[in-house]
Amino acid sequence: MRVLLGGMSLGEKVGQLNLLAGAMDVTGMRDSGDLEGKVLSGECGAVFNVYTAGATRALQELALRSRQGIPLIFGYDVIHGHRTIFPHPLGLSCSWNLGLIERCARAAAVEAAADGLHWVFSPMVDISHDPRWGRVAEGAGEDPWLGSKIAVAMVRGYQGEDLADPAAVVACVKHFALYGAPLGGRDYHTVDMSRRAMEETYFPPYRAAIDAGARTVMTSFNEIDGVPASGNRWLLTELLRGNWGFTGWIVTDYTAVSEMKCHGTAGTDGDAARQAIEAGVDMDMVSEAFAGELPELVKSGAVDEALIDAAVMRVLETKWDLGLFADPFARCDEAKAAAVMLSGQTRQLAREAAREAMVLLKNDNSLLPLSKDLKVALIGPLGESRRDMLGCWIAAGDEAHAVAPLEGIRAVLGERGQVSFAPGCEVNDANAEWLGQAIEAANQADLVILTLGESWQMSGEAASRTDIRLPMCQRDLARQILETGKPCVLVTLSGRPLDLSWEDSAFGAILHAWALGTEGGHALAEVLFGDAAPVGKLTMGFPRSVGQLPMTYREKPTGRPFDPASAYTSKYLDSPNTPLFPFGHGLTYGEFHCSAVSIDAAEMSAGGVIQVSLVITNIGKVAATESLQLYLRDLVASVSRPVKELRGFQRVTLAPGEARTVAFAITDADLAFPGRDLLPVVEPGEFEAMIGVSSAVFQSVRFTRLDAAV
Repeated sequence: MRVLLGGMSLGEKVGQLNLLAGAMDVTGMRDSGDLEGKVLSGECGAVFNVYTAGATRALQELALRSRQGIPLIFGYDVIHGHRTIFPHPLGLSCSWNLGLIERCARAAAVEAAADGLHWVFSPMVDISHDPRWGRVAEGAGEDPWLGSKIAVAMVRGYQGEDLADPAAVVACVKHFALYGAPLGGRDYHTVDMSRRAMEETYFPPYRAAIDAGARTVMTSFNEIDGVPASGNRWLLTELLRGNWGFTGWIVTDYTAVSEMKCHGTAGTDGDAARQAIEAGVDMDMVSEAFAGELPELVKSGAVDEALIDAAVMRVLETKWDLGLFADPFARCDEAKAAAVMLSGQTRQLAREAAREAMVLLKNDNSLLPLSKDLKVALIGPLGESRRDMLGCWIAAGDEAHAVAPLEGIRAVLGERGQVSFAPGCEVNDANAEWLGQAIEAANQADLVILTLGESWQMSGEAASRTDIRLPMCQRDLARQILETGKPCVLVTLSGRPLDLSWEDSAFGAILHAWALGTEGGHALAEVLFGDAAPVGKLTMGFPRSVGQLPMTYREKPTGRPFDPASAYTSKYLDSPNTPLFPFGHGLTYGEFHCSAVSIDAAEMSAGGVIQVSLVITNIGKVAATESLQLYLRDLVASVSRPVKELRGFQRVTLAPGEARTVAFAITDADLAFPGRDLLPVVEPGEFEAMIGVSSAVFQSVRFTRLDAAV
């Protein structure tokens, strides 16, 4: 690589740092223009929004005809699958199944690589406490501990054991950093937070992904302490490369370099390019500020060419590790692509993932599962929508291959049951004729399944909302269907937590299905009619009102904690403090009893281990699965600590009448936190361990962690 670098002109070096967009997809505001000419002249090192074996081969052949013949790397927004679409990341995170999440990432990598791709802009590991922000759909929710575990699983799934494997792709951790906390939940808006909040809540998943070997990192659009991420040397060089030891390469998000002018920290593209390269950015996505400005900046002495050389080496080394210099067409195999795309095995995995992503929020009087012998009316604007089942950011996914709820229900019922369908309204608009048809269908049925929620455009990037209730027309539809008096199950689909306060008061059974992906309709029907039981647990709480946001179960205690008997404590006048459905919540088709928590010792020595456990018994009539969660609290510390923090979970499947002891081992690593100097510390004192079925329903016990000197 050093020999190759030594023979490159300054323009060719800068070309390797230029990421351009093709026209097979539109994911931003700017077109790269004359892509083929720039590739042939060596002015481009990587391309995104171009896929398929034929399209990538054609551009790769042009790159090999350039003076240096350096192969391109092809990237794409493979967020929750490539051709086969899995539940969007927030939904999939609700499976709490790390092995399943890794397998989904592996399957996405296999399809993407067979379609000519080398690099995926995933995982998005931004923690968020605000479902107004549309991009919560792309992340793993509100908890940094679970988010870190999921980040690791996804990196492993994408990159595999060897990047040279033609079925492996490079992972890109995004958006570095803090992108999930914009003011007001408004996408691209300002982020302002303390260093403690960064270290305790937002940084852990990024660092976990990097420790797992992620080769690339994408900068965020926001500023950090007044300096945009793409020009922030403290963030990219001192912290990421210096403190965390990251050795891969850093790419900006779409046109983020030139956007520093809008931030007001750069006056020209040249100024922005200089700030970005000096901060530690290696590759400029689409803005072409690097390509247009860096050569003259180097010639004038404003930028040290050594910075360019270091960035180019990081890019070239990744291309080498991908095997591109040995065989630039290894991922351009049309026969392999035809064999792996939407294969039966991958679709079965997508169905499994969709089943586990759903969260049963409420099931009064065990209305679910449903009998297959009933006459069912499926009502709602999402009932026969394939596209909305896929959700946002579907890459090369095609709705023609997706299964809508109506199709899934018909397949499950077969000849035994009857199902009619009426949309009732559009997603955002009332329709009087459709409403009348829906009421008639309900009156003629034994039971109604209402499918309400967001269309695919209502979540994802640039899709923030100030009102996260169901649209008014859908709530009106729901009221009219309830007035028929027919038993009614509510199925909600969305890319974010919703305010379902009215629905909670009106419906006895609510199943939240997110956006389930290609096999979503089949999976939904299987859960509704009992061929599978829901196992999902929320990774982001549902608020009672948008006025509670941002919101997290990991809140800090205040000097005046909530006390219903005292006016001068932390609370609202018009709402409880608690979420409607808390983090970790999710029901199933069964009933469990948990004993009190026991502990094997009252004291834990420094560097030692203490075990907490309880007995869980299936007191229901069917085999069922429950996920028990371990939360810890440091009761007195040198800095204020959250009222509880997730530190473990275990899934347990029990037959009727079966009981099992579930134990968690607690070590110093579980008790550590950033001290006053923001460095990790474990302090002696009293701790509380909580084991339960959610962050709000648990049994607890206390223990003392001794000082090392004792």
